Amino acid sequence: MLRRDAVPEDGGTPGSDPSMIIKEHMDLYGFDYGILNWGRAIEMSIHPDPDYANVVVSAHNDLLADVWLKTDPRFRGSIVINHSDPEATAKEINRMAGHPGFVQVIMCSAARLPFGQRYYHPIYEAAERNGLPVAIHPGTEGRGISGAPTPSGYPTRYMEWHNILPTNYMTHVNSLVCEGVFEKFPKLKFVGIEGGISWLPHLMWRMDKNYKAMRASAPWLKRLPSEYIKEHFYFTTQPIEEPGNKQYLEQIIEMSGMEDNIMYSSDYPHWDFDNPKVVMASFSKRIRSKIMAENAMNLYKLKKEPLEAFE
Repeated sequence: MLRRDAVPEDGGTPGSDPSMIIKEHMDLYGFDYGILNWGRAIEMSIHPDPDYANVVVSAHNDLLADVWLKTDPRFRGSIVINHSDPEATAKEINRMAGHPGFVQVIMCSAARLPFGQRYYHPIYEAAERNGLPVAIHPGTEGRGISGAPTPSGYPTRYMEWHNILPTNYMTHVNSLVCEGVFEKFPKLKFVGIEGGISWLPHLMWRMDKNYKAMRASAPWLKRLPSEYIKEHFYFTTQPIEEPGNKQYLEQIIEMSGMEDNIMYSSDYPHWDFDNPKVVMASFSKRIRSKIMAENAMNLYKLKKEPLEAFE
């Protein structure tokens, strides 16, 4: 569901006009950079025809490079991939990584297998070698060739589905750590977009406790699971949890030790877009600048001021 006020004057899909995004979003809120994510191409990972999916994501990436990244120096792109074909995906990452405007790889969070399994290793090898973090984006759970969005099957209504999206993120974080992905790819970074953050302490504490008793089942792990999470994972604010007491949210971030790993995201032009001024009111000044700028600048190696648009 998309915002009606994001429809271009000449018609088209909301958010499909780069000049409108610059005026109504980037300039309006004074953003220094905008990481462009998603697009319908992200759904290709759960398409039953991998050859068709590979062509679509390649076309999407070419369009992003040839049109969007040339529009404004503040734009940065995400290489959309088809994670159901890891070998082809590695080639696509290598093809697009040479363009300086791309700062990460992105794929949908719905999948047939948890992301820690060795099936995906070609993707991670290519991303790490090219110095690109891998991001996942929700919205496709329970669709295409992916499994049901919950361990118990399909929810009845959209609200139910939306409420439990973080469980899929927990699955992938748990899998990536326990399968030893970060021992094999020690420089790899992962970004959980729009999957929430309040579940982090629970998962970290549970994983650490079980590691002490069950480490024989994952002998490749050399540290507590929580340490891998703090070093390799980033998460975004939108859609941020909103407890009755605003202090609780910051306390949860402190509990997880992830102050340097949370980044602001707007989700424009979706219906649940987060105004940065409203979101930042939930945090103290002590961590506000980290969430709004510093953490993303460090992850994506961004300069304080964008240079000219890419030619």
